[in-house]
Amino acid sequence: MRVALSQMNISFEQQTGIITGAASGLGRAIAQRLSEKGVSLALFDLNEEGLAATQAMLPGECMIVPLDITDESMVKAAVSKVADRWGRIDLLVNSAGITGKTNIKSHEVDTENLLTVFGVNFMGSYHTSKYVLPEMLKRNYGRILHIASIAGKEGNAGMLAYSASKAAVIGMTKVQGKEYATTGITVNALAPAVIRTALVDAMPDEQVRYMTDKIPMQRCGTLAEAADLALFIVSPSNSFTAGFTFDLSGGRATY
Repeated sequence: MRVALSQMNISFEQQTGIITGAASGLGRAIAQRLSEKGVSLALFDLNEEGLAATQAMLPGECMIVPLDITDESMVKAAVSKVADRWGRIDLLVNSAGITGKTNIKSHEVDTENLLTVFGVNFMGSYHTSKYVLPEMLKRNYGRILHIASIAGKEGNAGMLAYSASKAAVIGMTKVQGKEYATTGITVNALAPAVIRTALVDAMPDEQVRYMTDKIPMQRCGTLAEAADLALFIVSPSNSFTAGFTFDLSGGRATY
């Protein structure tokens, strides 16, 4: 019988955390798991209505912070607001992400769109970690999880902007994981294959088939599976892994 990690006895006593992209999809699913464990949460997203909907689903304490994570000054102010409210930040999950235009060859990529994708997927994660890390260093404890993608490991044809931005996230994870390895702060990434979310539903069918055909399990992952693994990665139990990209690809990536 499969026992969900969310049902295991993993303690998050008195912890607080920030989740980006919390208005929907994986960010919302992770927020639900952590809230069930008693973590006080700050939910970041541009979609204020979606944030309010997520907040209404959570059993625990949370605050919503509508913001554009590509705006460094907004992120700095938001992190300061969270630290002021709870006096600590234990967790950061960077789940905000966009695919941009897909199913196009590299020479057809619109530079403006590529920069937009990098702004959300890479710079957003850079901004939040930049300002959360000093808060974690005050207590020599923290867990940071960057949501990357199998596309960042292997590159998906027709998805230059998305694949390259997620590769950059994986590179940042390796650097940060090593830089803070002796501080009690771990920085890791999660590289899902196709997880059934609104983001995937918005892709062309041809693009989704291209990705699912590569998965030995021959199916999409579920939000519950992704949230369960994320729960472990940011838990106190995950104390000897840093700079690592966890696989969630149904057997597609075994390295």
